[in-house]
Amino acid sequence: MRVRIAFGAWWLGLTLAWMAVAAPWVGGAGVAEPTFWWQLRQQALYLSGVWSIGMMSLVMLLSLRQRWMEWPLGGMDQVYRLHKWAGIGAAVAAVMHWGAKESSGLIKDVWGAAGRPARDAVLAWAVDWRGTAKDLGEWAFYALLALVVLTLWQRLLPYRPWRRLHRVMPALYLMLAFHTLALMPLSFWRLPMGGLMAVLLGVGSVAALWSLAGRIGRGRNSHRGQVHAVQLLGPVAGRDPLEVLCAMPTTWQGHQPGQFVFASFEGLEGPHPFTIASAPGSCGSTPDGRPLLRLVIKPLGDYTRSLHAALQPGQAVRIEGPYGHFDGQGTQVWVAGGVGVTPFLALLEARQPGAAQTDALQPAHLHYCTRNAAQDAVLPRVRQLCEQAQPPVHLQVHDAAQGDCLRPEHLVPHGTALDIWLCGPAGLGQAVRQAADRQRGWRLHQEAFQMR
Repeated sequence: MRVRIAFGAWWLGLTLAWMAVAAPWVGGAGVAEPTFWWQLRQQALYLSGVWSIGMMSLVMLLSLRQRWMEWPLGGMDQVYRLHKWAGIGAAVAAVMHWGAKESSGLIKDVWGAAGRPARDAVLAWAVDWRGTAKDLGEWAFYALLALVVLTLWQRLLPYRPWRRLHRVMPALYLMLAFHTLALMPLSFWRLPMGGLMAVLLGVGSVAALWSLAGRIGRGRNSHRGQVHAVQLLGPVAGRDPLEVLCAMPTTWQGHQPGQFVFASFEGLEGPHPFTIASAPGSCGSTPDGRPLLRLVIKPLGDYTRSLHAALQPGQAVRIEGPYGHFDGQGTQVWVAGGVGVTPFLALLEARQPGAAQTDALQPAHLHYCTRNAAQDAVLPRVRQLCEQAQPPVHLQVHDAAQGDCLRPEHLVPHGTALDIWLCGPAGLGQAVRQAADRQRGWRLHQEAFQMR
């Protein structure tokens, strides 16, 4: 919901700023038909351009992964959701912008060139750069459209080459920013549009340059650690989860149960999000006093399937975070699907005897969905933690191999005022979300870890 509100508010702000300087309602009534269509084309051209560069600027800002972004949106995973939808919005607006530009031929054929507006004045320095700015904008438009298609149609390109290709996005933004700066009408530089565009282009360009310099994730929130131990949780490598203990440096300030980090292992590809599967302090520390952090990694793609063979104790790892707000208070119902149980492992460890601040917690219900309970290497650990949890956590296992799949009816006995925390596959999340929409008093919190 927050992502929808933020997206809508951003779009509305861009539109209102355009309306304040373009005044599209002025001069439209009573004009000859050819003039009307030429004016309509011009307004559509500028409005779609404002939408496209405004959304692209938001994309670049969100790509910085700053922790202050989590509070208004509800977590870093929601920041990435807004990042994705702003990118789609920018591409759609760019298509509209291109369509408005290309419509001149149709208008000329049907109504003629009479009434076509004169070329708008631009900033003085940009007069000699019009042609270059138009060409750069067109090339960047085609590249942006291709990247959005490859992002949404994931079967066309695996994640690893897509990620490398995605790194050109900041360069495309700089091309589009120059296109906007050189071609935006001089009249649009009045307030509020002028101030808004100056801020957007400035912030977006700084973010793009920061990204091209490889500085994202390298600030105070980044920590250089070391792989302390690696253990396969099951008999089959590449299928069963992998437990990785990371020795953190003294700069690590700790985390809250249920949060996640971006981990970059030395010699492998860039950062990937993994949920922290341990409560603060539950893994102890190394002999030299470095705190240990547990990650449980499910083999879901080429990268994670190969980690069991690639990771060795002593290997360097860069940990960025922690992020996320998977830490609700009050009476809760937890729904975990597969590897989605990892944030709940941390929450369960925080309820073990001797853990701090358990007095403020309330009893919870955990619905754990697994494909095959008999072969689930994590399930025994989940059972043990639930049996020892204080306050208690009631565990209900849904074994798909036995035909027992979670249905919304399983949640009804818990009451009409539920605080549901869910982490799992998209299909499971959709089913629970639809049920929550129908049940007044059910509040669903779901983290979305799909970063593409």
